[in-house]
Amino acid sequence: MKIKKLAIFMVIVLVLIFTLEAAAQAKKINNIGQYTFARVRGKIPTPEVMKMLVDRYSADIKTGFDQAGYGFLYEAFINQLKTAQFEDTTWNIGETVKWMLFRSHGKVKVSGELEWAGKKPVEVFAVKVKEGFKTYTFIIPKPCGNIAFKDMVEEIPEAICSLKVSPAKANINDPITVDMSGTQYAKSMKVEIFDKQGAKVASKDLTPEAAKWQTKLDKPGEFIFKGSALNLAGKPSANPCEGKVYINYPPVAKVVPSCTDCTNKYGKPLTFDASGSSDQDGEVTRVVFELQDANGQVIDSYNDTEKPFTWEKTLYKEGTFTISVTAYDNDGAVSTASEDSRKSFTVTRKKFFGLIEAGPMLAHGGDQYDLPSYALYLYLRPGFFYWLNPDKVSLTMTAGAGLPLKGDPWKAIIMAELLANFHFGKVYLGIGPGFTTKELSSLYNRKSGVDAVGQLGVTLTNNYLQMSHLFFEFRAPIGRNFEDHHKMGVGFRFCF
Repeated sequence: MKIKKLAIFMVIVLVLIFTLEAAAQAKKINNIGQYTFARVRGKIPTPEVMKMLVDRYSADIKTGFDQAGYGFLYEAFINQLKTAQFEDTTWNIGETVKWMLFRSHGKVKVSGELEWAGKKPVEVFAVKVKEGFKTYTFIIPKPCGNIAFKDMVEEIPEAICSLKVSPAKANINDPITVDMSGTQYAKSMKVEIFDKQGAKVASKDLTPEAAKWQTKLDKPGEFIFKGSALNLAGKPSANPCEGKVYINYPPVAKVVPSCTDCTNKYGKPLTFDASGSSDQDGEVTRVVFELQDANGQVIDSYNDTEKPFTWEKTLYKEGTFTISVTAYDNDGAVSTASEDSRKSFTVTRKKFFGLIEAGPMLAHGGDQYDLPSYALYLYLRPGFFYWLNPDKVSLTMTAGAGLPLKGDPWKAIIMAELLANFHFGKVYLGIGPGFTTKELSSLYNRKSGVDAVGQLGVTLTNNYLQMSHLFFEFRAPIGRNFEDHHKMGVGFRFCF
């Protein structure tokens, strides 16, 4: 019983196999025109007639394409048929079509694969329809106007690589744009960047949807951008595809101050020389000087666009300063900071001066001795001047001799004084102790002694290395008779 059932099952399987094989084989036909899709009247139809019939029966064609599983091709077929080239050819004996539209009892039908087995070839129109990279060939037998799909050929074109790089010349870290949007028939693209020695410095994968890339280069020199593209079959492009970019060498800034230990240079011109700045592949067109104090605060700057790029600056402040320069070339490149572009220097002010002062002085005489009220002296006193607080407080110390213009009983005197001077702009007031020897012999009851000295003066000139003053001086005795021992005079002081 089991053997019988197994035999029946095997028979059924064999029948199915033979049936499927038979169905898979093309059906042979030896006549055509019985089931016409569109009736063609008259003699041999022309391409114009066929186009008119296709336009008239477009709805039926759509139905047939849908039934054949080729609905996606309908629009392309209808649109391209209006301008397509109809080729006169034949459907030869033994050749097949994948399917054919025909009409049976008024209804649109689609056959399976058909093989022409007639006695002679059938005259047909052949027309090609393109969809993407695929070319579909249809034949329309002239006797019946049926539409048959013959074959499809996929022709994947070679990728054509296109690469544009801009700008062609740029500075370090400027944006560089790579544009491969002009590439055709590619599914992917790639750009690689090489330096002049052939070393790869960067690469980027691109697609037709994202075909642009912006990058930067941080070194100078010439760079080559090489592009490539893969077509839909993965085959690389063969056409040349590259561009070049030259990255400008930045200028080199250099500054030389006229001094680094600028002793007593307060108020005197200092020169900062940047004429040694250079550019390897162009020229320096501008230099910016920047002066900073010890705290790093910018206190002044200067933009020089004329060679030889120097800056003369007078400082009215003591301390340590830094001068730095930035150079710009004819392409707008900017120098980077270096030891040569940044120098420190120290400025000090002259505080200690030698001095000499001279002038006339009146020494009081005495009526009781039949002496004139005052005797005229000429004095000369060397000494020193020292700034305790520049432009505010100073100290002067002088000592010298005074000579009377009249002789006996007047005697030459020795004078000395130590004054603290308080400056108010150009005017100053000095006070302090002094000493004067007696100007008359002991017969006249005169004594040497300490004086209280006061000065009221004005600064005539001051270039910070030399000064001159004009002053009025009054000397009042301490511990002696005021009437007999006071003195007053004017003087001119030169500090050096």
